[in-house]
Amino acid sequence: MSIIVTGADGYLGWPTALRIADRTDERVVLVDNFGRREWVESVGSTSAVPVTHIDERVDVAKETLDLANISFVEGDLTDRSFVDQLLSVHEPETIVHTAAQPSAPYSQINGERANYTQHNNLQSTRNLLWGLHETGLEDTHFIETTTTGVYGAPEFPIPEGGAVMENGGERDEVPFPAMAGSWYHLSKSHDAANMRLAHTQFGLPISDVRTAIVYGTGTNETAADPRLSTRFDFDYYFGVVAHRFCAQAVAGYPMTVYGKGEQRKPFIALEDAVEGLAQLALGDPDARPDDHVVYNQVTRAISIVEMAETVADVGSEFGLDVDVKHFENPREEDETHKMEIENDRYADLIGGQSTTFEEGVRQILETLLDHEGTVTAHEDRFLPDVLTDDEQNETVIEFTESEESDSSEEIQSVSGK
Repeated sequence: MSIIVTGADGYLGWPTALRIADRTDERVVLVDNFGRREWVESVGSTSAVPVTHIDERVDVAKETLDLANISFVEGDLTDRSFVDQLLSVHEPETIVHTAAQPSAPYSQINGERANYTQHNNLQSTRNLLWGLHETGLEDTHFIETTTTGVYGAPEFPIPEGGAVMENGGERDEVPFPAMAGSWYHLSKSHDAANMRLAHTQFGLPISDVRTAIVYGTGTNETAADPRLSTRFDFDYYFGVVAHRFCAQAVAGYPMTVYGKGEQRKPFIALEDAVEGLAQLALGDPDARPDDHVVYNQVTRAISIVEMAETVADVGSEFGLDVDVKHFENPREEDETHKMEIENDRYADLIGGQSTTFEEGVRQILETLLDHEGTVTAHEDRFLPDVLTDDEQNETVIEFTESEESDSSEEIQSVSGK
């Protein structure tokens, strides 16, 4: 028996695989097809932190962390025959499925990328679910990182799982409706529905881990050797907003807050995200779950403007003079939405938040200053192409607070760096 971690060359998958392997003697099989490297390269960007090849990573992990129980298999999870062979050979008791095309902006570029995102993500998950059923591995615990983006932005507190629906005086808990705002997020909504169906039809134990925006440059395991570092993307398409703000600060580039920036988004430090997945993967086999459980993998919600101000404040400790600029929002979203999201189940799993956002920002800035040349060489990737095509006519919105705390707008044209 073994534990399989898919997407193991990726930002979240790699440190998760190391954490799991460090806490068990079972064989941990890493699976990837290096898609993330290709997607980032295709938009003209790169990881700020050098990412060694997976073969060297595995060798260093064995040598530095004494992880003799890890191995790597290259393969495409959309290939049904590969998945069937993978499951038949390794007979996993647990699968941690982090493999996906994870970028909402990338999925929105055009119809080709939207189609690719949904095909890649849905086909991979379906192949794994059906493969477990058809190879007689229905007791395998299937853990997938979906996304909190499946919830959209409702005006009520987001539950950790289903929603209560009432009609004709009768009430019942139903799956939360797919309110996703991008082709990527909708792919994960479909994954969530397919996992629920697989549990119902095949009896598979399912943990649907709805992952928030993950930030941070590493974990205790990746810090053991520079060659164990996980990737760090900072461009518009693959760099989450916290990473992009930190990279902009290091490059002396104004932090690009879209619109008012008062909308709150769910966040979690990489360390806390990895810990939860490890806890799920390494639970007592005799107490293996036989249910379908949803976890909101989030530790707190932060507004975009608060995030930018925090980066500016922490950046001053490093001598960085950081401007916060409000740009016209290229996205359709409520710029004042005050998200509330329940996370009791996940908080119990990890024992509470281990890293504050301020600590995470400090760690990120320290790392990026060591790789400043890579960041500045790709600063044209901070903004989507539709904006960078005409930088000299960038529209910036400056907000001032009235006595009633209502935001008023003053629009001016400035040259954008």
